[in-house]
Amino acid sequence: VIQSADVYAAGEVKSDDKFEEYEKARKEEKHHKHLEELGGLGTVATGAFALHEKHAEKKDPEHAHRHKIEEEIAAAA
Repeated sequence: VIQSADVYAAGEVKSDDKFEEYEKARKEEKHHKHLEELGGLGTVATGAFALHEKHAEKKDPEHAHRHKIEEEIAAAA
């Protein structure tokens, strides 16, 4: 004997499953947004380091070549 509750539950997706899928998608979207923001911060940090090396190149003429190379590496990154 098949009960009516078994028939309806067999073909339908429970609302809890839809909610879990929504939460998983939302969490994944937040994770990617967070990674994107970290990438932007990395870009700002490398730019700041390049400016620092450019300044150090002028202040420290004895090691100017080393500072110039580090500045170019930071600018490339």
